[in-house]
Amino acid sequence: MDNTNERIGEGLVRIGAISEDQVKEILKLQEQGDNRLFGEIAVDLGYVNIEAIIDYLESRNEDE
Repeated sequence: MDNTNERIGEGLVRIGAISEDQVKEILKLQEQGDNRLFGEIAVDLGYVNIEAIIDYLESRNEDE
């Protein structure tokens, strides 16, 4: 599977790290002006830990 164009929220849901509702909440915050990166918000809200984000990003880079 080619994950290079996958958005981080989609990928974290795919691997079971966060829920679709959590993704929607993060995207809503961004739409309302929160300029932080998706992963920063997810970590700050306690939805996922930084290690899970790093693992996901590293696995995505390995697929390239």
